[in-house]
Amino acid sequence: MKKAKYSSYINREISWLDFNARVLQEASDPTVPLIERLRFLGIFSNNLDEFFQIRFATVKRISQSDLTGRKALGGITAVELLEEITSLVITQQRESLDILKEIEKELEKENIIFLDEKQVTPEQESYLNRFFIEKVAPALVTVILQDEKQDLSDNKAFLVVTLNIKEQDADKPMYALIELPKELDRFVVLPKEGEKQFVMLLDDLIRYNFHQIFNLFDYTSIEAHMVKITRDAELDLEEDVGKSYIEKIRNSVEERMIGDPVRLVYDKKILDSTLQFIMNKLGISSTDSLIPGGKYHHKRDYMNFPSLDRNDLLYPKVPSLEVKGLRLDGNIIKSTADKDYLLYAPYHNYYYVIKFLREAALDPKVKNIKITLYRLSQNSQVVSSLINAAKNGKKVTVQIELQARFDEKNNIVFAERLEAAGVVLIFGVPGLKVHTKICLIEREESKKIKRYGFISSGNFNESTAKVYTDYTLFTSNQKILKDVSKVFGFFEVNYKVKTYKHLIVSPHYTATVLNRLIDKEIENAFSGKPAKIKLKLNSITNYKIIDKLYQASNAGVEVHMIVRGVCCLIPGVPGMSENIEVISIVDKYLEHPRVYIFENGGDPHMYISSADLMTRNIDNRVEVACPIYDKELQKQLLDTFLISWNDNVKARKINGKIQNEFKKSSGKPYRSQWEIHEYFKALLEE
Repeated sequence: MKKAKYSSYINREISWLDFNARVLQEASDPTVPLIERLRFLGIFSNNLDEFFQIRFATVKRISQSDLTGRKALGGITAVELLEEITSLVITQQRESLDILKEIEKELEKENIIFLDEKQVTPEQESYLNRFFIEKVAPALVTVILQDEKQDLSDNKAFLVVTLNIKEQDADKPMYALIELPKELDRFVVLPKEGEKQFVMLLDDLIRYNFHQIFNLFDYTSIEAHMVKITRDAELDLEEDVGKSYIEKIRNSVEERMIGDPVRLVYDKKILDSTLQFIMNKLGISSTDSLIPGGKYHHKRDYMNFPSLDRNDLLYPKVPSLEVKGLRLDGNIIKSTADKDYLLYAPYHNYYYVIKFLREAALDPKVKNIKITLYRLSQNSQVVSSLINAAKNGKKVTVQIELQARFDEKNNIVFAERLEAAGVVLIFGVPGLKVHTKICLIEREESKKIKRYGFISSGNFNESTAKVYTDYTLFTSNQKILKDVSKVFGFFEVNYKVKTYKHLIVSPHYTATVLNRLIDKEIENAFSGKPAKIKLKLNSITNYKIIDKLYQASNAGVEVHMIVRGVCCLIPGVPGMSENIEVISIVDKYLEHPRVYIFENGGDPHMYISSADLMTRNIDNRVEVACPIYDKELQKQLLDTFLISWNDNVKARKINGKIQNEFKKSSGKPYRSQWEIHEYFKALLEE
């Protein structure tokens, strides 16, 4: 096949914005419960923050270099791309404001009313004054802007206050900045008045109390507008060999807070002179991305909008299920000795993972526990179980990734706790992030060591496991676990490249093995055998893999892909990708697993993996894809893929033209996340 040209791909950044548009679709969907819609707005805003901190910042660095970046960016220059991104974001931002207004009107019909500083009644005044004095005022940081440049923390919202002082030149007002206290909830819930529930944003409560904050000044007028700055989040690690790795990461995270600015979101009603003054103070040039918005920013806080005891405005709570054949009140390690089990969170109870570790911590026959940690819950039961194991005399080895983006501080704290408990810490492989999710238990049985373990497509995080869908395989398959042991050996002695018989391991083998598996499907297609590829991913951006899938399509291989996020592949193009279909599902749960299924002439190869098909996952990280050998579990993996593939409620079509069109059918509604829960529920009843 002739190598695909760069125009054969969707630009990565544009595809990411298309994904965030799908999140915005959920916020606008009238069938989604109202409070959930608000929370989707928060997710949309949070996603956008991270996009500017990472992807926009990267493109900006390319634009400031001597390179055009055209090849890496899919045929567009960095400067052109920055302009297109800004235009798209402004459009999405405007749409999000319209959606918020619509949701607020609908909430008002439900007697939930947003109150601003101009609508306070005498009955509400005393409560708000007391709340401000007791809760808000002690936490406020107010900075009078002087002549020097100001450094504002990244991704925080500020009120820019303009005061005209009596007997002072009206053309030279005084400016102040008030940071919204991060330790306080953004939403102030007032006492109910009959059936009516009033909610006030913290920023409006601050506005309402300007007379208390600035009573030192004799001002004739005062007004405030919100701004929010986003900075480049790239870590710049020091070369100082005298500093520990933890110290270097900690210092680099602190430097991030004053990194180069990449976006300024501002209230479009702010005076031009005030905006220019703020830009000068923050060192923001006109070439940076300026995003006009409404009165309120930092909408990611809506992710935590209070439930207000209104379960009727939330998704119904669905109880998590037991894994068929694996009792939570039984011995999980013993059960795993006889059979593999596949957990699919949040449909299944994630406590199985914690229970497995707690059993290992107490079991006198368990000698060693090895695990990789990437993102952890704030109050991690995983970490507590590992510390418990160390206190019980087990040798516990933890590979913890300190460069898990935006979780660095959290992971440093956990690393120090683990180290203090006697846990052996490994801080990765030079030049590579460790993103794999594996755990290995070594247990003495009949004077021999037998291995047990679990391998997952997602983080060992019991909090996100309630909303992220991910597979975890519990196994005592000694062949698979021998390979897992080799991965840990690579962490400890990483100048030796291991060979693996069962796992697909990045960075050394993923590209080679995936190409071989795709080539087999191509060969089978030419031979008239069944030839199909099914992939479930968060993202696909690697051009070489995309070209290989185009080659498979041209050979007649049927390729079905479920891609939640970025998809640089363009499906359905005659002569290039006509046998490839791609859908994306955005719903109540965040679709997070990576699944590879190759038909292999009727004897399928199936894997769960920590790796998306992105260059970073293939070449720059340690990742593991684990085969599923048990026929019953293979059926579960295939069945759940097909349930997702047949979704006609929350599935969107991905292509190179009209993005995010819902996949509809004339039949009855089929919502995959609902159907998967029913599928596993039915398995328990068999």
